[in-house]
Amino acid sequence: MRIVGQIEHPVIKITVMQMNNRYVLKLEANMLEQTYKFNEDDNLRTMADIEKLVDETFLNECLKRFSDMNKSRGETYQRNIL
Repeated sequence: MRIVGQIEHPVIKITVMQMNNRYVLKLEANMLEQTYKFNEDDNLRTMADIEKLVDETFLNECLKRFSDMNKSRGETYQRNIL
C-alpha cells in the first residue's frame, strides 16, 4: 500500500492510499479511524477524482459517525472497566 496524498481538514486527518487497483480513504480523529475503499476505474484514477468524493455531505456523515464511535467507546469503558 502506498500513500497517494492527504486531504486537508481542520478536524479529521484524511490519508489517501492506493493498493491492488483500489483507493483507500483513511480518516482519523480522536484516536478513532474510518476506512473507505473504492475500486479504481475509468472515473476514479487521480487524486483529484478522490477529492471529489470527500464533499461536505460525506464529511458531515463521517463526523457524526466519529461522534457515535466516541460515545460507544466511552460507554463500554464505563460499563466494563470503571
